[in-house]
Amino acid sequence: MKFKLTIAYDGTAYSGWQLQKIGRGVQETVEEALGKLFPSRPRVHSSSRTDAGVHALGMVAHFEVPSRECKMTPAKLVLALNAWLPEDIRVMSAARVAESFHARFQATSKQYRYFVWNHAAMNPLIRQSAWHVPRRLDLEAMRKAAPLFVGKHDFQSFAANPGYAKESTVRNLTRCEIQRRGPLLTFIIEGDGFLYKMCRGIVGTLVQTGLGKFPARTVKGMLAKKDRRCAGMSAPAQGLVLWKVTYGSSRK
Repeated sequence: MKFKLTIAYDGTAYSGWQLQKIGRGVQETVEEALGKLFPSRPRVHSSSRTDAGVHALGMVAHFEVPSRECKMTPAKLVLALNAWLPEDIRVMSAARVAESFHARFQATSKQYRYFVWNHAAMNPLIRQSAWHVPRRLDLEAMRKAAPLFVGKHDFQSFAANPGYAKESTVRNLTRCEIQRRGPLLTFIIEGDGFLYKMCRGIVGTLVQTGLGKFPARTVKGMLAKKDRRCAGMSAPAQGLVLWKVTYGSSRK
């Protein structure tokens, strides 16, 4: 039997999603909870790998378990898993899926959201889930730059070195926009896939555009140079959230 899980977590206390040699990963914690329920101690396969300190609202993962071990419904599975998980990790939903389903390889789109608190004083209620930028940002300049990331590009200039060779650094973004509600800025970035720290590189560059360091038009040149040194900074981890993962052609 194969199950699809949608998982939310506050990544503050974790060294990222995946199993870690040093530190604790969210994956390890979820697998330990599964081990309390199933003797086969199933492994969890995720749609994405979030970095240390990054959060998720819609991480999708799957696991397989022998039919003889599973007598509970998906709804009861959610309750049972959450009973064994710490409060900063929650399974939001579970569903039976076909044997052919794969959380990573069948994902067609991923959406990340990044939160910036643009005010002289930080909002203490969101200090672990937003980047505090005290200087006033030029929203118009950032909104001119954001659409330049949309489309199929080589994003090497905005990604960190993952420590291994990538087959391709080309990705296709379908959305890059900025919403504002008072001092809270929400950067929405959606695409078919993301390189290591790519979202944080894009947001960092946009924020520096808003601070006057880069004219909006220079984004095209940054993309063309395929050199991380030519783009802006990487935004801190705590403002980033894996918002949702989409399967099939539907975009909800």
